[in-house]
Amino acid sequence: MYRSLFPRDLFAELDRLQREMQQVFDLSPSIRGFGRGGFPALNIGSTPTSVEVYAFAPGLDPARIEVNLDRGVLTLAGERAPLADANDEKQTLHINERFAGRFRRVISLPDDIDPAGVNASYRDGVLQVSIPRKASAQPRRIEVQ
Repeated sequence: MYRSLFPRDLFAELDRLQREMQQVFDLSPSIRGFGRGGFPALNIGSTPTSVEVYAFAPGLDPARIEVNLDRGVLTLAGERAPLADANDEKQTLHINERFAGRFRRVISLPDDIDPAGVNASYRDGVLQVSIPRKASAQPRRIEVQ
């Protein structure tokens, strides 16, 4: 009878190899989208009145998150502590996909933002930074006479 040379599922191993190779090159998209860009994962969008940045960072103390805005560059920095039982000598860790350590994300913002009105809030593991646009940059309707 045929006996597998590999103790694991071959397709799972091929999938793991593809993910590792994609992380090395981080250039081409796959069916899952582009490779991970770092921690925390970001969503950045804009409205006519503001720029919205969402950082998905569960398990952080909001007091330890640094949010800085300097000359149109938004910087998010902080540290995520490792899990307590990750250092247990009796435990063997096979897969560790949870990020632990210092992080820093830098985002270039458009020129029409108003740095005086920045608002940051952290709720349910999501940091939301809202940066209003300058009133002069917002679209307005001009009445024709």
